[in-house]
Amino acid sequence: MLSRCLELIRDTAQIPSFSSYEEIIHPYILSVAEAIPGCEVTVVDERNLVLFVPGKGDGRVALSAHLDKINHFGKDAPEKLPFVQGEDYVEGQMDNTVGIGIILALLEQAPNREWPELVILLSEMEEGMGLREHPELLRNGGEGLHHGMGAERLSQHLIDEDLIPDIVVTVDTTPLFKGKPGCALYSGHWEFTKTVPSPLEADRTSEAADRFMQLDDGIIQANNTNDYLTYGKVLNEETEPDVAVPSLALEPAIFPYHQRDERVFIKDIERVLNLLERYLDSHKPFTKS
Repeated sequence: MLSRCLELIRDTAQIPSFSSYEEIIHPYILSVAEAIPGCEVTVVDERNLVLFVPGKGDGRVALSAHLDKINHFGKDAPEKLPFVQGEDYVEGQMDNTVGIGIILALLEQAPNREWPELVILLSEMEEGMGLREHPELLRNGGEGLHHGMGAERLSQHLIDEDLIPDIVVTVDTTPLFKGKPGCALYSGHWEFTKTVPSPLEADRTSEAADRFMQLDDGIIQANNTNDYLTYGKVLNEETEPDVAVPSLALEPAIFPYHQRDERVFIKDIERVLNLLERYLDSHKPFTKS
């Protein structure tokens, strides 16, 4: 699965799907989805995608990644962005094509595995840097756009369509290791969203984090900002009081960060891929209480 995952990362990294122009990558993702038996695709508010595959196991798991890249190239960006695969790393616009590649590689395996239902959430406008620093490069000069709007729209779609998952796991890249290999697990969205988790949400989130740590006790528990905050906030504020959806993020190291020529270690990609595979093998819905 790793070699296929690296192919998916390469292909998505070369597509100039910059913030507010995420639809540029849709045809490639749709071509991948069309080859997956039973995969259903929904476009949400023009630039977000939901991919659904029925499960053979119990429950429903949502995996998320953001589609947008920061435009470090300006108005004369090439039609095909640079990408390099070395012996130990991949280099290019890795934020967040690494997350997309990992999730799509797992989705391709789903019809042949005893996994729960998979809901893949691919969002627009996760990045805020371009909107803050170069709004002229965004659609309509950035008017009407805001950081995290894709995850908000996708969260609302899950609510409206009665597709609330047992858990949302966001796969992105983390700057916390500053050039060294490693993988981080984020699980406390309320530290940034300034919300107060219900006892049930707190308990389920702790249980979910423990499940991942039991599968790989070498990952680092930390926290940072990305779409996982939005999924955690919206799904737990806008649903019924007895609904509690853990939102976590699982992230391989990236360096440099929010620049051209970002690098991610292949062994970290493989580690996250294997960890999610093992999690899906063993997933059980949380108890009702």
